[in-house]
Amino acid sequence: CSSDLLTFNTKAGEEVLAKVGISSVDYEGASKNLDAEINHWNFNKVKNEAHETWKKELSKINVKGGTEDEKTIFYTGLYHTSISPNTFSDVDFRYRGMDRKIHQSNEEKIYTVFSLWDTFRAYNPLKTITDPDKTNEFINTLLTKYDQGGILPMWELQGNYTGCMIGYHAVPVIVDAYNKGIRGYDVKKAYEAVVHASKYDTTDIFFPSKQVKNILMPKGKLYNETMDFIPADLENESVSKALEYAYNDWCIAQMAKDLGKTDDYNHFMKRSKKYTQYYDTKTGFMRGKNQDGKWREPFDPRFSKHRKDDYTEGNAYQWSWFVPHDVEGLVDLVGGKETFIKNLDVLFSTSSELTGDDVSGDISGLIGQYAHGNEPSHHIAHMYNFVGQPWKTQEVTDKIMNELYFNNPNGLAGNEDCGQMSAWYVLNAMGFYSFSPGNTTYSIGRPIFDEVEINLPTGKKFVIKAKNNSRDNKYIQTTKLNGKKLDTPFFTHEQLIAGGKMEFKMGNLPK
Repeated sequence: CSSDLLTFNTKAGEEVLAKVGISSVDYEGASKNLDAEINHWNFNKVKNEAHETWKKELSKINVKGGTEDEKTIFYTGLYHTSISPNTFSDVDFRYRGMDRKIHQSNEEKIYTVFSLWDTFRAYNPLKTITDPDKTNEFINTLLTKYDQGGILPMWELQGNYTGCMIGYHAVPVIVDAYNKGIRGYDVKKAYEAVVHASKYDTTDIFFPSKQVKNILMPKGKLYNETMDFIPADLENESVSKALEYAYNDWCIAQMAKDLGKTDDYNHFMKRSKKYTQYYDTKTGFMRGKNQDGKWREPFDPRFSKHRKDDYTEGNAYQWSWFVPHDVEGLVDLVGGKETFIKNLDVLFSTSSELTGDDVSGDISGLIGQYAHGNEPSHHIAHMYNFVGQPWKTQEVTDKIMNELYFNNPNGLAGNEDCGQMSAWYVLNAMGFYSFSPGNTTYSIGRPIFDEVEINLPTGKKFVIKAKNNSRDNKYIQTTKLNGKKLDTPFFTHEQLIAGGKMEFKMGNLPK
């Protein structure tokens, strides 16, 4: 067949106008979508409408100060956080379901491209601030996919269970929204779905292939239930899976507590502590443990074999910190604050050398062994806030924003991952981060703009001002929220959405 799809017998200088409609359902759906969205041939009208749409979207947050590069990076990042998930249903609300059948929704948008392993960390929490209505729509879509396919997606693409990545991170997306009062969905079904996601249960699930089945329902879940840990010699990426399951289970416990399900709360809180058995006091790292209870040998914390070792797209240096739900417990586990701080300092200052014949290409954007180019490291800079050294969080977040984000086409130190990498920048540039989604507390970092105005959907505004702000003055001297001094580097989502003003006084000395 010819390599040409379309050819036109044009004359010199002659223009060809084309427009395209797409549909996951059929040709008729694509035609209807095209007619509804662009029912004319006026290119400038399409361009101007797109401009106004993006202007409105990007005006949800206004910034002043900073360099031109920083503002460009910020608004490029905000743009990136508004691309996916994508609308999947047609204008007549038909769509292709997880069961591969064509469905008709009751005028409810259905979305696709849920990169949940990435986005639960910062992208989805950002949307709970700027777009709670869309957050509701996303959750309703996830629950629709649960109804049709039998389980919440791990990484959904075009109505397919891809089985990609690990954990069950639809859970923190749902629980974080629930705990922030975003509840425009069937809460009973949502709780049923998050509990089901934690179990090893292959019944009544639409698996598109045996390969996807093995990834979507890994034996790690079964071992976690029946053996109370995941043996490294029986399950690939056992440490990463175990740590993520523990965090996911903590999220379920928070929802159970609010719903008055005390037995479930106790059950999942107990499971959330399972991370403790993977910490090796001798080496100071989270390690793989074989079914006989012995550590997997040999051990090198710098070692990586992409997707074929005890860690997912990372090594022991990066994964030993993935306990966002219980920092206090992790501090105790490693031997107290002094040791914890020392280990954190080493993470950011040690050599960036990696070992192994097939090192994961996802380990990128390195500061020491901190890997900002991939998601498992994204919360770590804020851990200093929990041990009384907030100036180090300010130093590190400042360094990450200035050295690992760029005003050029290659603007990220890693994979964008459907808006997560940009959402990290957007939140941290404003001066805070969603350290542990499911917990409605924000961790304060280093604001890079003189003023940020968040235009909340309710019509209220939350304004963040940084006085005496400059490249040298990266340290927060004092913080006030609505005129009252904050004694700790934390505030809540409830305080943010109520509207008001946060004021930072900046200086050039750690405090």
